[in-house]
Amino acid sequence: MKKYNTSDRLHQIMNERNLRQIDILNLTIPYCEKYGVKMNKSDISQYVSGKVEPNQDKLAILGMALNLNEAWLMGYDTPPRRKTLSSTEAKNDFELVEKFSMLSDSDKELVLNLINSLLEKAGLI
Repeated sequence: MKKYNTSDRLHQIMNERNLRQIDILNLTIPYCEKYGVKMNKSDISQYVSGKVEPNQDKLAILGMALNLNEAWLMGYDTPPRRKTLSSTEAKNDFELVEKFSMLSDSDKELVLNLINSLLEKAGLI
């Protein structure tokens, strides 16, 4: 369930870690260079002020730079720390997403319903 927004979360992290907007921008630089994503002072300022929500690419960069879960950054009630995957887990997750994206919309819905059913049965949701 979404309880907050990205602005709230960025303010929280800035207070907890004693960061300024420029510090966040500087933390993003290596990830921006690695993934070819452009981020500037204006972007960070707009995210912190709540004027704009980051797109998926920039949210991922912020998550990596701050070691935070993107869903948490978006304001959802999830653990804040990023989940680190082993190389095997990452490969399996990538393969799963790749195969899932190949399905029709109706088949995707079937798969999601099955996953939800299994998670409910296990008491995880």
